[in-house]
Amino acid sequence: MAKPKIGVIVGSTRPGRFGDKPAEWIAERAKATGEFDVEIVDLRDFPLPFFDEQASPAWAPSQAEGAKAWQDKVASLDGYIFTAAEYNRSPTGVLKNALDYAYNEWNNKPAAFVGYGGVGGARAVEQLRLIAIELQMAPIRNGVHIVWADYAQVASGDKKLGDFAHLNQAADDLLKQFGWWAKALKSARAEAAAKAA
Repeated sequence: MAKPKIGVIVGSTRPGRFGDKPAEWIAERAKATGEFDVEIVDLRDFPLPFFDEQASPAWAPSQAEGAKAWQDKVASLDGYIFTAAEYNRSPTGVLKNALDYAYNEWNNKPAAFVGYGGVGGARAVEQLRLIAIELQMAPIRNGVHIVWADYAQVASGDKKLGDFAHLNQAADDLLKQFGWWAKALKSARAEAAAKAA
């Protein structure tokens, strides 16, 4: 079976965002394991209007311009690692909107999170785990939480994320657990598709 194809989804689109740094860092660590095909998926490349469809994409095709391209990208991936900025104790609006613009494409695939901001983005990540469950993803337990003390040193250019041993360990723990789920669910999806054929 081919390696799972993983999307590292940059969960912010703001000018000057921090999200590129954790996305590039976790993508490189994921590639270094040799277990995944990895691509960075930037929400800036998939501009979506505010969700106001007649029905959930679980029940009807989306009409918005760009929705089909986004859904096709989500469908092409076997799992997702989201960078999660915390805004006002929740995930970004643009990430929630992107999650809402697909449904079946997310199903039965693992989700992992690299949070940053207040308390390492933990409150945003907790909400995203609940959303992932509703979208029939399998959110894994292990995550990476970049707290303000680390964030500030990286944002200022004094350090890189890879300079922090505790973040590297958290990333490796995340990727080990994520890899197990990605392979198990890819195999299960293939078995289900074969039976349905």
